[in-house]
Amino acid sequence: MSTPTRSDLIAVFGRIGVLSFGGPAAQIALMQRELVDQRPWLTEEQFLRALSFCMLLPGPEAMQLATYAGWRLQGVVGGLIAGLLFVLPGAAVILALALIYAWLGDVPVVQALFLGVKAAVVVIVIEALLKVSKRALKSSIAWGLAGASFVAIYGIGVPFPLIVLVAGIIGATLLRPTDPGVSHALPAHRSVFGTILLWGAIWLAPLALLWLADPDFLAPLATFFSKLAVVTFGGAYAVLAYMTQTVVQDFGWITTPEMMDALGLAETTPGPLILVTEFVGILAGYREGGIALAILAGLVTLWMTFAPCFLWIFAGAPYIDWLSGRPALSGALSGITAAVVGVILNLSLWFAIHVFFDAQTTLGPFGMTWPVWSSVNPIAVGIAVVAGYLLLRRHLDLLIVLAISAALSLIAAYLG
Repeated sequence: MSTPTRSDLIAVFGRIGVLSFGGPAAQIALMQRELVDQRPWLTEEQFLRALSFCMLLPGPEAMQLATYAGWRLQGVVGGLIAGLLFVLPGAAVILALALIYAWLGDVPVVQALFLGVKAAVVVIVIEALLKVSKRALKSSIAWGLAGASFVAIYGIGVPFPLIVLVAGIIGATLLRPTDPGVSHALPAHRSVFGTILLWGAIWLAPLALLWLADPDFLAPLATFFSKLAVVTFGGAYAVLAYMTQTVVQDFGWITTPEMMDALGLAETTPGPLILVTEFVGILAGYREGGIALAILAGLVTLWMTFAPCFLWIFAGAPYIDWLSGRPALSGALSGITAAVVGVILNLSLWFAIHVFFDAQTTLGPFGMTWPVWSSVNPIAVGIAVVAGYLLLRRHLDLLIVLAISAALSLIAAYLG
């Protein structure tokens, strides 16, 4: 074990931030290679224990793991350096792409390119579903939670936060591990309440100012994304359907096709996938008041999404060793992860219906989304088949698959 200098920390986490493509699994693997394998900064045990803790938290676990690693190496300043460098490169790219999209989004060539991206995104979400299922569904109780969560969110419209709460309670009761692992003493950390108050104020003080400055747009935008930050268990895929329903149907900030495009852009950029929230804020701001408001709205969504991550880590990091031996928390995580499988299945179906069919309808008393079968889009279906083969069977790089899918869509549009 060695303690890096601050310049070393900036160099390494800057590299991680720029190269963090491919979602949380690839990002976590990159950090393990950089921080454990190539440098004696963290032990394998410390890294895995921190990862387990971060998976219990709302928000992007890879970004929070980076923040914890920085905190462990250089305290709060190190945590800020690591966390910010993990997010800022991707946020800068999303800012540029979202502004270009807002300006050129209605151009036929752009729309043709994004049809291919959307078709590939369906496959990407299905791949995420398969990966999470393999890890999470190891018992009949877990399978039951996954099935129940799918029926609840797709067939009945139960709010996502309620699903997470119930799944956590059931998991803590029925999915506790038989071997809780090594027990660690509770640390005598007296300043945790001060940390919570400080970072809670840093996170939420801008919200109070926005309610005074712009109660019609920026304040509701900030309020929604601050709520979203608290319920983002299981990664970005788990909350995308909930977020889309709210920003599209309840607020009307963007459209469903624009939400699909946002996810496609977020998939092609470094950093956590939840940066899709920045795209939503920028597009909503552009529509509300032009470029200046778009940039401000993007900054607001970034703040409300990522500021609480520092709160969770700085307040909880001293307790990671102790929490790792709590079987109830481990069971709650297992329950939430199982429920997330059903939620991602709902997202997969929802995306497929909106990409493969040009028209949709609703069924039942709860407004379940259903395709109009005669409106099937054969080009989108064909591109998704190609993308599925390249991604799931040939295991090509994600960026290559997205580029091929966009090119196929453009060729199909050119050929009429």
